[in-house]
Amino acid sequence: MDKSERLKALSPLQYQVTQLNGTEPPFRNEYWDNRREGIYVDIVSGEPLFSSRDQFDAGCGWPSFTKPLTPEAVYERWDFSHGMSRIEVRSRGADSHLGHVFPDGPKEAGGLRYCINSAALRFIPKERLAEEGYEAYVSLFVDPGEPTL
Repeated sequence: MDKSERLKALSPLQYQVTQLNGTEPPFRNEYWDNRREGIYVDIVSGEPLFSSRDQFDAGCGWPSFTKPLTPEAVYERWDFSHGMSRIEVRSRGADSHLGHVFPDGPKEAGGLRYCINSAALRFIPKERLAEEGYEAYVSLFVDPGEPTL
């Protein structure tokens, strides 16, 4: 499926957020309080972006992460919209608007808070990673000493 077909498959909210730099309502989105283990991928391209192991409750109403899965997964740029000065986070592969990064995250994890819209993400539970083609990420959820399958 090419990008134009993937964009047509998005819900109106997913399109608004990822393509028009929108923001979904806090506390009324799919993953703000997700407690399951797995990874989050770009809703447009499927590229891996964040791990639940780096997710934390920032109390802001959106999924928050201390870092992306890899530094190459996202890029950042200044956003001066709405009379604010913020750093926008976009997916590298699909150029989807994801959210913003702020310097108020957990100090022990680097101090950053990637505040990301659920509408820009698709969650892949750890038990479905291999089945959905993300087997490279299974090892993230294996505890030391636990046998791998």
